[in-house]
Amino acid sequence: MSRRCDLTGTGPMSGNSVSHANNKTRRRFLPNLQDVSLASETLGRSFRLRITNAALRSVDHRGGLDAFLAKAKDGDLSAEALKIKREIVKVSTDA
Repeated sequence: MSRRCDLTGTGPMSGNSVSHANNKTRRRFLPNLQDVSLASETLGRSFRLRITNAALRSVDHRGGLDAFLAKAKDGDLSAEALKIKREIVKVSTDA
């Protein structure tokens, strides 16, 4: 399982650990990933996703999973999230 957010595409970053003596060694900054269930109002069901805490706050701020995916770029989304977005668009255009 990769350490990448399903919604925003956020992954590990690299940097330096700096000691008190100013010695620098390489380290990784891992994203704060959480396993959550997000409900889609359009589809009427929930989806299990592995997303960062920041993405979870963004989903809440935009008004839910459907609104977040409507504004999200396809290149940032994982294959599973892109599939959910296409289902939502398909149901929205049919109705």
